Amino acid sequence: MTASIPDAAVHVRTLRKSYTVHDKEPGFMGSLRSFVRRKTHQVEAVRGVSFDLEPGEVVGFLGPNGAGKTTTLKMLSGLLHPSGGEVRVAGFEPRRREAAFLKRITLVMGQKQQLIWDLPALDSFLVNQAIYEIPDAQYRATMREFTEVLGLEGILKKQVRKLSLGERMKCELAAALLHRPRVLFLDEPTIGLDVNMQESVRAFIRDYNERYGATVILTSHYMADVTALARRILVIDRGELVFDGDLAHLAAQGSAGKTVRLQLRQPVTEAHLARYGSDVRVDGLSAELTVPRAEVSVRAARLLADLDVADLTVEDPPIEQVMGQLFGRGREVERV
Repeated sequence: MTASIPDAAVHVRTLRKSYTVHDKEPGFMGSLRSFVRRKTHQVEAVRGVSFDLEPGEVVGFLGPNGAGKTTTLKMLSGLLHPSGGEVRVAGFEPRRREAAFLKRITLVMGQKQQLIWDLPALDSFLVNQAIYEIPDAQYRATMREFTEVLGLEGILKKQVRKLSLGERMKCELAAALLHRPRVLFLDEPTIGLDVNMQESVRAFIRDYNERYGATVILTSHYMADVTALARRILVIDRGELVFDGDLAHLAAQGSAGKTVRLQLRQPVTEAHLARYGSDVRVDGLSAELTVPRAEVSVRAARLLADLDVADLTVEDPPIEQVMGQLFGRGREVERV
């Protein structure tokens, strides 16, 4: 078990969440049987998760669909009550949902919206100002800052339903951070956005973290979000925390090989390169292949000696590939 960090922004110990699920056979007779005698079984969504986050830390929270990521974030924000374990966020017990706690945290879910659909975003901001009791001077200063950084000029007075997805997401972020929370739970904040808008959102989150020293837990299926923002990675699978460390360590544990990229002066076939490694891909004079980590130096030397190579680089495989290998074959990563 990880040792507790004094004054941790987020403290989690043996966190569990289980649900009672009702079983029903299909059809009318199945409905009647369920009405007379309902069958149930227990589903463990989160199983004994433990970790600590320091103030100002940005952490990527990864795992396949159904692994327990969103359930964990909802327990950390107090929307769900744990079935067991201990949770402290910013010194508070989330399940109590105290006003002082709510002023220190925010939960942003990319597939949910908090803005009022038929009103301008600015009206929702004013509602949040009243709810969080934000002083006028602080509200105006924050609005100036967010308008400049997020490029909100010209869209705040439009009805939310008339905004593009990217414009709406920027307004959602501004609304969620208007009270300057110190702990951010971000669940797929860039989902559905184009590449340029994703980068704008990442830049804003990075700037907010640096400016206010906020602690951030980020889930995303876009690995670019995680690699751009987080140094530390938590991986959850089937409700259990199976990895806690940095990206390089995850890549080393999740893949037995490294990617070798070649720029050639003379073309070669995939069959020829298969002598040196696996997962060979050739595109004109560019090629890449995977070689065992323990034999990188030997294989690279052979490639340079045997082929007319203009350039050779060795990299860890893309994090998307590592995650796909981990969960595609149901492998459990070593706990650290």
